[in-house]
Amino acid sequence: MRVLVVNAGSSSLKHALVHAGRGAILAHGEQRWEPGASAGRHAGALAAALADAGGGADAVGHRVVHGGARFTGPAVIGADVRAAIEALAPLAPLHTRAALEGIDAAAAALPRLAQVACFDTAFHRTLAPEAATYALPREWSERFGLRRYGFHGLNVAWCHEQASARLGCDGCRRLVVCHLGSGCSVSAVLDGRSVDTTMGFTPLEGVPMATRSGSVDPGLLLHLLAAGIGREELDDALNHRSGLLGLSGRHGLRDVERAAVAGDPRARLAFDVLVRGVSGAVAAMSTSLLGLDALVFTAGAGERSALLRGAICERLGQLGVVLDDDANAADAQGISRAGAAVAVLVVAAGEEIVIARETARALGRSS
Repeated sequence: MRVLVVNAGSSSLKHALVHAGRGAILAHGEQRWEPGASAGRHAGALAAALADAGGGADAVGHRVVHGGARFTGPAVIGADVRAAIEALAPLAPLHTRAALEGIDAAAAALPRLAQVACFDTAFHRTLAPEAATYALPREWSERFGLRRYGFHGLNVAWCHEQASARLGCDGCRRLVVCHLGSGCSVSAVLDGRSVDTTMGFTPLEGVPMATRSGSVDPGLLLHLLAAGIGREELDDALNHRSGLLGLSGRHGLRDVERAAVAGDPRARLAFDVLVRGVSGAVAAMSTSLLGLDALVFTAGAGERSALLRGAICERLGQLGVVLDDDANAADAQGISRAGAAVAVLVVAAGEEIVIARETARALGRSS
């Protein structure tokens, strides 16, 4: 079965024609822009790309970031599923708006093809209760569905599959995945099941990101509200004007790294804040796993920034993480030093293949 996979993210539109059974990408394309681009950008980009990308597809599979409590697996998109996704938009506004634009554009361009939504939150449905639960009044949690959902699950599942293929199941029983792109998360995977992760009720929680703050003191936010910062301004700042951009004034890790190396103190601080956040999260995830067998870096910065990987791993020696500097500099697939207690891998993101498989499964088709 050939699936047109549409991945409308916060700063890009990726599309690929994937043979679900073979796990082979037959064609692909990508457009990138600054996070927070105006509404309609994804729909316009997808409409322009579908004429070429849609040829030969049997179905369309979409990456949808937030599935809430309802969606714990892939879902065939009809009016009810689309409405349910739209209702969840306030929990992941950067991504859900983009996903809905993609769904509508694909429906208009390819009306005869079934569409399937594949959810990043679904992989994290197995979070340990102590990891999923916020220490809030129980009646609030029950009334509003307050819990940690976790994100990037499609790629985390792929990274576990790839780590298992390289190391064997015993070699990555206790696995931590660092997904470091425009959005960043760190997840703990035990025997293939998610048990802990840094992102929470929304993708804002966790480590610092390109334009998102990550976790901050809730009291700080209350202080800003009391000081006259409105809800909409606060939402915009936390999602679009914080993170590396807020600290350095620069868009993207590559620019931040260049400026930091050149001696820009704001860029250096931004880089160090990110390194501290990610390395601390890896250490915390190891406590959920009661140890660490393997560490994976994935997504844009995780795959391509030797400087970032090296700085993070330098803080993790107490866990048995030791890099081979030459392998790291070359962006090799395996970058840990021979004989190190923890295997460190670089895995190219593979959401497209996972989405294609899930789409075939949801439609009851042989992959």
